[in-house]
Amino acid sequence: MADHVVERPEYAGDFEGTVRVEYTPHPDDGVADPGEIVWTWVPFEEDHHRGKDRPVLVVGSDGPWLLALILTSKDHDRDAADEARWGRVWLDIGSGPWDKEGRSSEVRLDRVLRIDPAQVRREGAVIGENLFNQVAAELHTLKG
Repeated sequence: MADHVVERPEYAGDFEGTVRVEYTPHPDDGVADPGEIVWTWVPFEEDHHRGKDRPVLVVGSDGPWLLALILTSKDHDRDAADEARWGRVWLDIGSGPWDKEGRSSEVRLDRVLRIDPAQVRREGAVIGENLFNQVAAELHTLKG
């Protein structure tokens, strides 16, 4: 039996520059909006042809693209020095309905993804506006 191969559109590359962050979640409209955590395929930094399905926090848009930050349930506080050496910056955002196991999450601030809205497979949750504003402030401090 042959492996199932999924064709993915060419990745547009990570977003560089100042993100115009906005909080406009509409969880019941079937469209990923800023302030929502959704699931999509995320390309690896070292090889954009490879990646994995994971949650992201939508923070804005760039033309046709959603701008999003990677989420993880891995605790990077334990390896903070190593993460800093690689230029990775994480912010704890706690737990929420986006993780069925109720695990605490972190959002990565130093890498802003461009996501094709058609590649979003399912909506996860809306984060509160205060938490979103905290993420936005940290992103602004880091990226301008």
